[in-house]
Amino acid sequence: MSAFSAYFGLIRVGWVLVREGVVIALPSEGLPPSVSFAKSFVSIFARRKAKSQARSDRLAKAVERLGPSYVKIGQFLATRPDVVGVDMADDLSQLQDRMAFFPHDMATAAIEASLGRRIDDLYASFGEPIAAASIAQVHTAEVETPQGRKRVAVKVVRPGVRQRFVNDIKAMYLVAGLQERFMPSSRRLRPVEVTKTLEQTTKVEMDLRLEAAALSEIAENTEKDPGFRVPKVDWERTGRDVITMEWIDGVKMSDVEGLKAAGHDLNVLADALIQSFLRHTLRDGFFHADMHPGNLFVDAAGMIVAVDMGIVGRLGRKERRFLAEILYGFITRDYIRVAEVHFEAGYVPAHHNTESFAQAIRAIGEPIHGQPAETISMGKLLTLLFEVTELFDMETRPELVMLQKTMVVVEGVSRMLNPRFNMWKASEPVVGDWIRTNLGPKRIMTDLKDGLKAAVKLAEAAPEIAAKTEKFHHELLHMSENGLRFDPQTAEAIGKAEAKHSRSGRFALWVIALTLLYIAWHSS
Repeated sequence: MSAFSAYFGLIRVGWVLVREGVVIALPSEGLPPSVSFAKSFVSIFARRKAKSQARSDRLAKAVERLGPSYVKIGQFLATRPDVVGVDMADDLSQLQDRMAFFPHDMATAAIEASLGRRIDDLYASFGEPIAAASIAQVHTAEVETPQGRKRVAVKVVRPGVRQRFVNDIKAMYLVAGLQERFMPSSRRLRPVEVTKTLEQTTKVEMDLRLEAAALSEIAENTEKDPGFRVPKVDWERTGRDVITMEWIDGVKMSDVEGLKAAGHDLNVLADALIQSFLRHTLRDGFFHADMHPGNLFVDAAGMIVAVDMGIVGRLGRKERRFLAEILYGFITRDYIRVAEVHFEAGYVPAHHNTESFAQAIRAIGEPIHGQPAETISMGKLLTLLFEVTELFDMETRPELVMLQKTMVVVEGVSRMLNPRFNMWKASEPVVGDWIRTNLGPKRIMTDLKDGLKAAVKLAEAAPEIAAKTEKFHHELLHMSENGLRFDPQTAEAIGKAEAKHSRSGRFALWVIALTLLYIAWHSS
């Protein structure tokens, strides 16, 4: 039944996308003739009103009809322009995560079930919701402290959202599997892996204890950083379905006029934002991956306060080093080194030519050096990078794509504050210091230290490795002498599974065909 529900879910999604005019708004360039014909055919089912709307408006309407899970799916795909294309990613990034409030009593019931205490014992007062998104909604509340009553923000998971997401993700897996099977060119993007990442990311986001842990970790990392902080977590009132945190009195970064009225220096804020993001990325390897202006406040002291840490990104030490060397190579026009780093990191398959890849990188870098720094768009640079890496079979690196997309968003916020924002000049103090520290003599000492640790661990594991190797050797000898055999039960189970798969596959195809005929007949 799981496979059938996935097929029906996919049919529903396809029908909504057709009716809202999303399908006919997709680019036709490079599509096979059969697909172009199918696209033209389904256009007759699109609503007349939808045809006159912009593609982003059509997407927003379709996602609204599909429900909260698809808002989250759309927002995730907005971080993957390598998968959906840059234009579609831009449209998806405009999706508004504003949903209807769920009732106050359902929120209190969820809190009491999660924390095992009555709402009156937890909060001195618990108010009505003030914001609602696809995963959770936020309430104002007050708690008693030794210093008196203190205002807090309480985030509560939307009832039933987990099961709904589990059902909706099945259709995503089905699409990803079909894409890998019938579109060989898309396999380098690893659509099934992308779907797994989406599933894992959203599961993490639906456990508010993990968001609280992320807030706590970044608070420790940024304790001494200038111009940036995150809300404090109230761990006593935090569980799987609820997180209680410090209330932030400030102006949203999306309110430029409000920031000016409050007397904040917008140029200083723009520089502080990009520098904070780069510190988190290069120094800590842990960054807020959803830094749109609605999640950024400026308090009375001029500190940037980032909220909603449901989506975060991590980079290992090697990834940070590769990233820094790539950035430094672009800055110094050392395109051979940029190419070598891509090969050393395994981003580009070894059968390609380093010099040819360096030539392609030069085609991206040289136009940058010919422009005033404040006019260089990181979004345009990333578009060119995606096009070049596709030519050289570069596989998707989810952690880097999330980083790149977040960097584009942060740059966009900085340019909103300061239209003449020079990203390269603002970044230099952080990137330059990190490069001087980590790509110089200290790097050699760090590598030696890491190598010594690895050698010690290998020595400790040597007896176990030797025992397993000997066991594996005996098993190979046994197989070479007697062959690989299945016991009768295993062979019978494999046969039944294959027969069942074939029958269910054929039945599902007939169900889909009949459903489509039914829809077409009743829509005409």
